[in-house]
Amino acid sequence: MRFIHTADIHLDSPLRGLSAYPDAPAEPLRGATREALRQLVTLAIEERVDFMVIAGDLYDGDWPDFNTGLFFCAEMGRLQRAGIPAFVLFGNHDAESHMTRALRLPDNVRRFSANGCEVHRLEHLKVALHGRSFKKRDTPENLLTSYGEPLRGYVNIGVLHTALEGHADHASYAPCTLEQLHAKGYDYWALGHVHEHRVWTGRSTICFPGNLQGRSIRETGRRGAVMVTIEDDAPPQLERLYLDVLRWEHVAVDVSACDSLDAVGRTTGRALARLLEEDAQVPRALRLTLQGETGLHGELFQRGGELRAHVLAEIAALAPERLWLEKVRLATRPLDSVLGSTPASAALGADALADLQALLAEARQDETLLQELRADFAQMLAKAPELATAVGEEQPLLRQVREGDLAALFDQVLPGLLARLAACD
Repeated sequence: MRFIHTADIHLDSPLRGLSAYPDAPAEPLRGATREALRQLVTLAIEERVDFMVIAGDLYDGDWPDFNTGLFFCAEMGRLQRAGIPAFVLFGNHDAESHMTRALRLPDNVRRFSANGCEVHRLEHLKVALHGRSFKKRDTPENLLTSYGEPLRGYVNIGVLHTALEGHADHASYAPCTLEQLHAKGYDYWALGHVHEHRVWTGRSTICFPGNLQGRSIRETGRRGAVMVTIEDDAPPQLERLYLDVLRWEHVAVDVSACDSLDAVGRTTGRALARLLEEDAQVPRALRLTLQGETGLHGELFQRGGELRAHVLAEIAALAPERLWLEKVRLATRPLDSVLGSTPASAALGADALADLQALLAEARQDETLLQELRADFAQMLAKAPELATAVGEEQPLLRQVREGDLAALFDQVLPGLLARLAACD
């Protein structure tokens, strides 16, 4: 007996962080979640699976029209014509969707009630699926307490949308623990809500399949669903299915050995070539982080536009139709202390620049000045909160400033300032 377990499809959710860029791949962005679901349904039909389980967050909240739901109905209709039932549990995002309540789904789609745990049976397979949907988005109680005992003589599958212990990055809805899941005695737990793939074994096999399609740079790497095979009394066997149609990648490149922007470009190009060796057909949205201790530290900050152009040139030569640059992030360090012997400081021949360097060294230790700067930054961020976030996540430097850690500000910004002033000497 085989079935597909998927969750967190977030159908028609926008891919955050790319649409603001003029050279973003518009069509793949708009249709990524739909195409991933379409491929999943096609695979289910080709593999002739026995059924499909969707463990919550099929939708992404409420929508102004029914096109999203109509697309889902059409895909479920394809499963129906192939004789494949689908069991759908609604999660926190589905609970706020008008479509969840209003759309009539094809007859092969069986929903789990939100009023209590409901059991769906497939008698010819001797399978019992236990599940309870969210009635409202904010569901802080442990829904697991309403799940019944496993049915004797059946393969028991629990379906649950939950913030399992240890996943602080996700809202704490329907929380429970691994021990509580194992204690139920089900053969398999099909979970949703956490977007990363995780598996635990023991008395039960417990699985988060991860979301079907990454939606921002916070959801990097291969994404998809899980094929579950159960034979006789053996533990469930899991196979990951990779179905994302646009993949987010975060690539860190050490530029410590580079002595020019051209060398940085070549080093980056080699790293990107290695990236494309896996699943070469899948387009990538790429964030590049340059790191390492380098004499180019100040120059990289000073010549950010030119640096991006070097990276884009490498992408253009490699695979412009399969790689798209979301951002270049600088996490390099100067060769010595930021105010010590750097390429910039070597060029500081003028007394004025030498005096400035000494003043900055003193400022970094001046607690009164630091407190004034913290207050000024706090006031600025309070008036313009959008400065604290970009492409869906708070930027590290601004986060450190928000927390009052100004050392990073001195260490990352001053080398570029000194390099620029030295160049103007």
